[in-house]
Amino acid sequence: MTNLTRPAAMRILESLGASGKPPDRGLSVFNVGNETYLRILRREYLEGLLPAGGASFRLVQGGFGAGKTHFLYVVRELAWSLGYAVADVVLSAKECPFDKSLMVYRAVAQKVATPPADEMDLPREGLPFVLEDLLDKKRKKLGDEATRVWIKEEVRRIPCDNAAFREAVTGYLMSLLDDDEDKRQVLAAWLLGQEVPPSKHREFGVYETVSESNAFPLLRSMTQVFPRLGLEGTVILFDEGDRVMSLTASRSQRLMDNLRQLVDLCGQARFPAVLVLYAVPPEFLRNVVPDYPALHQRLTPVAPFSERSPQSPVIDLESLDLPPRDLLTEIGMKVLEVFEIARGLKLDHKVQRDNAAMLAGVITRHHYEVSHRRVFVKSWVDLLYGQVADGEHAVGTATIEQLAGATASALVAPDPVAFEDLGDGGFFESERESRGDVDFDDTDDGDDDDLPAGMHEGDL
Repeated sequence: MTNLTRPAAMRILESLGASGKPPDRGLSVFNVGNETYLRILRREYLEGLLPAGGASFRLVQGGFGAGKTHFLYVVRELAWSLGYAVADVVLSAKECPFDKSLMVYRAVAQKVATPPADEMDLPREGLPFVLEDLLDKKRKKLGDEATRVWIKEEVRRIPCDNAAFREAVTGYLMSLLDDDEDKRQVLAAWLLGQEVPPSKHREFGVYETVSESNAFPLLRSMTQVFPRLGLEGTVILFDEGDRVMSLTASRSQRLMDNLRQLVDLCGQARFPAVLVLYAVPPEFLRNVVPDYPALHQRLTPVAPFSERSPQSPVIDLESLDLPPRDLLTEIGMKVLEVFEIARGLKLDHKVQRDNAAMLAGVITRHHYEVSHRRVFVKSWVDLLYGQVADGEHAVGTATIEQLAGATASALVAPDPVAFEDLGDGGFFESERESRGDVDFDDTDDGDDDDLPAGMHEGDL
């Protein structure tokens, strides 16, 4: 942990102590317990299947505070270190419903990023920035004139599903090379899926408008172009959050079919060099998936994701390399090192390991309404500050019980709401209809019988 600067340590400590949630960067310095999962993902997929042109889908399962976001962020940093572009997308009913292909494309295009220069810096997110960074590397390697030839002779001929996307990428790269600001702004907006007057983008040779009907081919084209521009591939991280997955009757089938199509596309390598991780709460596999046989067959694991079963479709964050008490204790010792750097001091590690083990034991014995891990890290940071203020000492059981109980009460989440209906229009609907794979029944009888009480069609 010698490379961790004091400002970076202070940011990590603030995130852990204030909310018990992981920071945006620097998770590797206190990551514990999921090394087996990371090792398999790296060896089998990021260094194995994806460089060979394959693709893979994995469901990441974990309860509230079980470390889903933490795990996704660690995978993001691992993928960055290996040369992948990464998009981490939080799915929500209003801003990014999974079955709305245009919103999903926009979210991925706005969030995709290559690694920042410094491991603690935040990335420059957005497809235009990714292209700009790739162009800068090419210019440094080839020079401007050779780069211009590369764009005209190679980039313009990259095979992808949507020709307009290829033309937009080519035109955007040329606008950067030519310092053409008007062209750059128009094509940047188009690449991000924003509304652009057709006359504007047609002026620059992009004749197709981004819409619901072509959004997913654009997303697929993005993944097809990236390896040809110098990236290893694409990692897309979808986070459903901690909502109860109770879908309304008329639309749950459509949403589940969309997810099935994504699983199948990854299995068929329709996304070249792509890894998709989709994080969900345990209710998803337990209460929702069994009602959809086609999806159930694809996502039901025969054996846990492990060295013996690296192709299992589910990564279960409730099953880690260490038992709960040992896991929390080791997290505590890593957080202690961050605390020491942030505060510019040194504590007695033997005394603090005993304190961490006692706190871990108390927390794992109780059945709190929130994750043990989140209660532990927030309690532990508070305890460490107390050790500095009051002097180092072995903390008694009564004090630990009181601290853990108060922290758990403060972290209790509000009652979960039903998973919002995500609206009409499947994520792959337009594409399936064009191939003749699925015949959606879009008729609406006008009644609200299948909606929750008090909700009407107009509310969605």
